[in-house]
Amino acid sequence: MEFDLENPLTGFEQYHFEAVSALFATESDHMPSFLAFKSTDVRFSLRRHSVFLISQVQCSYKFDGYIAYLAVNYVDRFLSKQTVLENKPWIVRILVIVSLSLAAKMSNFELSLSDIQRDVGLIFDAQSIHRMESLILHTLKWRLRSITPFSFLHFFISFFQLGDTSLTQSLKQRASDIIFSTQYEIKLFEYKPSIIAASALLCAADELIPMQFSSCLAAISECRYINKEELMNALAILREMLIEGRESTVDAESCSMLTPKSVLECENTCCQCETPINQDSDNNKKRRLSDLMDDQTLQISQVQWC
Repeated sequence: MEFDLENPLTGFEQYHFEAVSALFATESDHMPSFLAFKSTDVRFSLRRHSVFLISQVQCSYKFDGYIAYLAVNYVDRFLSKQTVLENKPWIVRILVIVSLSLAAKMSNFELSLSDIQRDVGLIFDAQSIHRMESLILHTLKWRLRSITPFSFLHFFISFFQLGDTSLTQSLKQRASDIIFSTQYEIKLFEYKPSIIAASALLCAADELIPMQFSSCLAAISECRYINKEELMNALAILREMLIEGRESTVDAESCSMLTPKSVLECENTCCQCETPINQDSDNNKKRRLSDLMDDQTLQISQVQWC
């Protein structure tokens, strides 16, 4: 049976205990470190700009939002495990380019590296791309089949016992939209993907079947793998974010669930540190990572022009 990144338990008529246990046991290995992002402002800035650039590329190519979500997951995990010395615009761009390329490969989607680079605004030589790809793979310990909240939606929705296929699909779709739209929130880093999935489904149930919300909450709370206190805390965060989202005016031009208004507003802040780049391909300059990194630190103190 082919492994489905978004729904690894699909195909089992009844979930095997070993498969479910393994999924919950290993999900922490695919999470960014919450404490790492609290320790420095550089990571916040790099991460914020990366999310914006990934959203831009997604808007250009209209590919599945899951590819963008997976790319952000790679960026988050990478930044939380690497010691970044300073904020350089080029490092954000090559990180985004390679993360998107890897996410597309994992989703069997053809995404041209040259096209991504044009959208991102810089062209890198092949050696630099290869070095960054090797660094990301090493940092993530080759765990590219990320366990995300999407991995648990099908599992948790089975607890609701709705019996209505269309309602089940609506709940799953709404929960997916909530997960996409809240990925930028650093507060959620401390919660496991399973907790985020359960919380998103409960938010969806509260919107679509409010009369059944209490029974849905009770059903998920009985799951042996769920910490109810963590579930309620994550649920409160998602509800707060959704309320704030409804109260704000969303840009009609935005085509990505990945970047809420609060992230889009960060573009100016992120770009203040950059020299404007001519988007014409004839004027795009190639850059090279001139200094390979050791196992712990990404050295970005030197940049060499090609």
